[in-house]
Amino acid sequence: MKVLVVGGAGYIGSHTSYELIRGGHEVVVLDNLSTGRFANVHPAARFYTADIRDREAIHQVFAAETAYGAFDVVMHFAAKLVVEESLCQPLAYYQNNVEGLRLLLDVMVEFQARRLVFSSSAAVYGQTTTSLCREDDPTLPINPYGETKLAAERMIHWVAQAHSMQYCILRYFNVAGADASLRIGLDKDQLTWLVPLIMQTALGQRDKFMVFGSDYDTPDGTCIRDYIHVTDLAEAHLLGAHYLMMGDQSLTANLGSGSGYSVLQVLQAALELFDFPYEFADRRPGDPARLVADTSRARTVLGWQPQLDLRTMLESDYSYRKTLLGQAEAGGTTMP
Repeated sequence: MKVLVVGGAGYIGSHTSYELIRGGHEVVVLDNLSTGRFANVHPAARFYTADIRDREAIHQVFAAETAYGAFDVVMHFAAKLVVEESLCQPLAYYQNNVEGLRLLLDVMVEFQARRLVFSSSAAVYGQTTTSLCREDDPTLPINPYGETKLAAERMIHWVAQAHSMQYCILRYFNVAGADASLRIGLDKDQLTWLVPLIMQTALGQRDKFMVFGSDYDTPDGTCIRDYIHVTDLAEAHLLGAHYLMMGDQSLTANLGSGSGYSVLQVLQAALELFDFPYEFADRRPGDPARLVADTSRARTVLGWQPQLDLRTMLESDYSYRKTLLGQAEAGGTTMP
């Protein structure tokens, strides 16, 4: 396959690019490097600096590449994704996550690129009332991030119907871990995700780990989430692309382990490996109490089965961050 990975210099996009190239596929990466890093781009991938909010830039990439062969599949990872930031900057989230996707789809229609794998989110479900999120559950987002993801999904559905396109929308839950090579991982300066925050504390980069909220309606009072290793997630995107190549049916599927962990459970698992301080704080706005995936559709239709457990997520993220610290020290700089 020839695959365009939009947002391929970011965390999940880069891991998916690595898995695509390991599978022998041709990869083209488009990224504006606003949050991604050029160092994350696989050396075997062709790279274009472009912004999905710039239609002319997207058009130039498609024109240059399709002259040598059309894209079989487009994968979209270029979303803004910090819940707290979305509450403060909703317009920026609509501009990037909705308008940026509209422009990408517009160019795809022009060049007759008919297959899209879209990286969505469990945030589309909002505050769930059941123990497991299923794809046909109500979608009632409680923050602008989730709302823009849902708007994007709906746009994809209608554009696909109008222009004979096929899509695979993958709604996933909390992502953690790093590639086994330790060449790529999550290295953002401003982190809000649970596992990397714990690992930064274990490495002494933070004074203490904060547990936000202890009064949720859960067994131990802390939020429950479903966790997935980034390599398992990348593999699911490959399976989604293969699914589209083999037929003309579209698909929306959840990805996750299918069993949730509370913040305290993840914290305790980390404390079995590392010693670090933590304390409780007030809830953060916009956080639902429980998000756990029913992954039966992905398992049945895509044949996807996660292989890597929570301990592997913790250990690989820690090892990647330790590698980054070593590189920074060797270069005479300090990590943020």
